Amino acid sequence: MTDRTIRPGPVVPSRVEPVSGVLVHSSADRRLAAEHWLLSTLPEPKQGLRQWRTTGVAMLPLGTLFSAIRLPGRLVLAVIGAHSLPSAEIDTVLEEALGGAPVICDLRHHRYYVLMPASVPTSWREAVDDWRVVDVDALGRGTLLGVPKLSRTEPLPLDTYWSVPMESAAALGAPLTVARFIAAARHLMGAEQP
Repeated sequence: MTDRTIRPGPVVPSRVEPVSGVLVHSSADRRLAAEHWLLSTLPEPKQGLRQWRTTGVAMLPLGTLFSAIRLPGRLVLAVIGAHSLPSAEIDTVLEEALGGAPVICDLRHHRYYVLMPASVPTSWREAVDDWRVVDVDALGRGTLLGVPKLSRTEPLPLDTYWSVPMESAAALGAPLTVARFIAAARHLMGAEQP
């Protein structure tokens, strides 16, 4: 007979009582779901994964699941009162001002892209026509958008990153909130209101 030492097993945390009707998903689960959702715009989602691995940015078609509102950097700076891009302060203010809408920053061209419902370019056509005065555009069908992998949340020189990360699949900007942001920018920039 051999002598065996009994070792204590892993410590099991006390039971967490579930709250009725509430599902809790980790941020990793939500990010994975958002990645799958974004890549589902492609006929071959693996193509987008390869682009994320090699360049960090996948070219995704707009107009099926989502569209984008392109904001020039000078417009964003006017609202925020900042003097240069990028800035953690800008990202924080954008997240608050746009109600958590996901925003991509293209530092090379000094532009921000707010991800919106796919219907915005057509359902907000009149507003979009007015916004062109300040170089704002709604991008939809027939347009590709460079979407960084969701882990790119820090600015790098002349690169694209998530200024406001996408928190979960299909979590998009609210058109009225974005329209108010653009109206405030137009006012601050002295653009003529229609």
